Amino acid sequence: MSSTESPDTATAAALPVPPAGPGALDAADESVDWVALATPPRLTLAVRTPAARPDAPADAAGRDREPALYVHGLGGSSRNWSALMPLLADRLDGEAIDLPGFGESPPPEDGNYSVSAQARAVVRYLDAAERGPVHLIGNSMGGAAATRVAAMRPDLIRTLTLISPALPELRPQRTAVPTALLAVPGAARLFGRLTRDWTPEQRTREVLALCYGDPARITSEGFESAVEEYARRLELPYFWEVMERSARGVVGAYTLGGQQGLWRQAERVLVPTLLVYGGRDRLVSIRMARRAAAAFRGSRLLTLPEAGHVAMMEYPEAVARAVRELIDSTAAARIDVSSGAGGS
Repeated sequence: MSSTESPDTATAAALPVPPAGPGALDAADESVDWVALATPPRLTLAVRTPAARPDAPADAAGRDREPALYVHGLGGSSRNWSALMPLLADRLDGEAIDLPGFGESPPPEDGNYSVSAQARAVVRYLDAAERGPVHLIGNSMGGAAATRVAAMRPDLIRTLTLISPALPELRPQRTAVPTALLAVPGAARLFGRLTRDWTPEQRTREVLALCYGDPARITSEGFESAVEEYARRLELPYFWEVMERSARGVVGAYTLGGQQGLWRQAERVLVPTLLVYGGRDRLVSIRMARRAAAAFRGSRLLTLPEAGHVAMMEYPEAVARAVRELIDSTAAARIDVSSGAGGS
């Protein structure tokens, strides 16, 4: 386990807006396909991939690219991985999914937005795609779902990377409370009505202030992309319902005990794990980093003092380096085991 020191998390007033963020700066560099999962409950998932994939099947060191799956958080989408995926494209054959009801994926047939349902969606996709085992990378709510997947189906996972995972906090930060209030029945739609006069630009600024450690790092192109995506999603008839039910699903996961509790499931994860926390995260406290590092056995811990809730968007190079070190060390361990078995 490795880490760096970080300051106390900053606090600031935050409105209950969905914690999304800027999308791809150049959509032409990505492609989106839709995958239909027919077994009830039926799902259709949008899957985003970098369009310009390396021509060679192996990287400079002669290693074949390995499959990876990226899972976004509450209010986010597959676009949240557009900065990170290309940095790892020589090593990982990456795909990012839109969870049911988010991004470009339609709502699930059964209307279930619990963390367990999100985890089942990931498992169903991996089983259908037959790409496993994969390097699974999740942020926030997606990190909670990824934890469940790694605990339930270790056969599908090579490594696990969690960026500000939404794991239960007994004393959540004050700045995270308004987002949790989205789980109250009717709260999301009420907020929508109260802010109906807000422009997409105003909404986007509030979202980015909540998610980024330093919103000034966002480029003008990134901001414009985020505004355009936010405006599109506000037009969806199910937008606020998805936000409310998903927030309720996260809160519900926090209250589960026994073997279904997220911390208990974290202790069951046996695959190599990387944990990434931001020192300025207003939604998941940096205080949880040490507890997570103790729960995920043999895990690595990277803390980024200036990062907020979406480190893969704020500091993609630093996150990419840590992911690369994780997968390279795992590959080396596999080679050592294989060599030892062959020599006995």
